[in-house]
Amino acid sequence: MPAKASGTRRGTAPEGAAAAFYILDHQIGFALRLAHQRHCALFAERIGDPELTPTQWAALAKLWQTGPTSQNRLGRLTGMDASTIRGVVTRLIKRGLVDTRPDREDARLLLIGLTREGTQLYRSLAPIALQITEETLSPLNQDERETLMRLLDKLR
Repeated sequence: MPAKASGTRRGTAPEGAAAAFYILDHQIGFALRLAHQRHCALFAERIGDPELTPTQWAALAKLWQTGPTSQNRLGRLTGMDASTIRGVVTRLIKRGLVDTRPDREDARLLLIGLTREGTQLYRSLAPIALQITEETLSPLNQDERETLMRLLDKLR
């Protein structure tokens, strides 16, 4: 958008003023990224399966929760775009943790579901995943944890 002659843009403060007040450490995206990095580091260190990523864990956990579902829906439920969920599912299939099966109501639709191995892995790692969440949130008291989760739910 072209700048007005006064040096301001429509609906914003002068560029220099905004730049002077922008402190990276106080920005939500930066704070969320650092918290996410901390959580992912704890996950990698504690989960006990060096091949399992947080996104793969999310897919396993959601499949445990929902049962077999389409790849498209699994992506939406886990907040992954189409190419990311495709890669996650491909890697989980290669490990024998999930498989595909035709939908009984619509044979054109393939459902992704946990295999016996995937179910066993999920059951064995769920307590560790809970501990990782606990450690991620350990700097917060119970009220702060509930407030944080409530506020994050509002941002979704």
